Amino acid sequence: MTGSKRREEIINKIQQSRNPVPGKELARLYEVSRQVIVQDIALLRTAGYDIISTNRGYLLNTSPAIKRTFKVSHTDEQIEDELCSIVDLGGTVVNVIVHHRVYGQIEAPLNISSRRHIREFMDDIRNGKSSPLKNITSNYHYHTVEADSDQTLDLIGEELKNKGYLISEK
Repeated sequence: MTGSKRREEIINKIQQSRNPVPGKELARLYEVSRQVIVQDIALLRTAGYDIISTNRGYLLNTSPAIKRTFKVSHTDEQIEDELCSIVDLGGTVVNVIVHHRVYGQIEAPLNISSRRHIREFMDDIRNGKSSPLKNITSNYHYHTVEADSDQTLDLIGEELKNKGYLISEK
């Protein structure tokens, strides 16, 4: 078996497994040394596969890759409800973006994916550490939201629309 064929089979094996695949098992399966497997994994990573090494074996990072940007507007009192609407339906609020007429686009990472993250964020806002970025643009702002599918993003968009937060682009 050629090295490229072995690497193709290794990535298929890791993709199909629900549990980490031990390097020792891969070495036995393809009748090569453990060091060859380590080199194959390095080459697969170079080829763009996000392979995670754990103490129990190799995993393919399959984090959600579907993203959509929503233009929204709401009051400070509605921030928590807006964020909960997104994470409760399976989304992660990646960032907040405002388009300032003088400074241009300003973006801040949020990475809010749970109600615990929302509580921590809201505590920071309420304790006066900072005011929401949306306030410099009369509440208008954008969120990049990441989810597992377009269907999930559609549900999130519908929920934001139903609550009056979503601004349609014309």
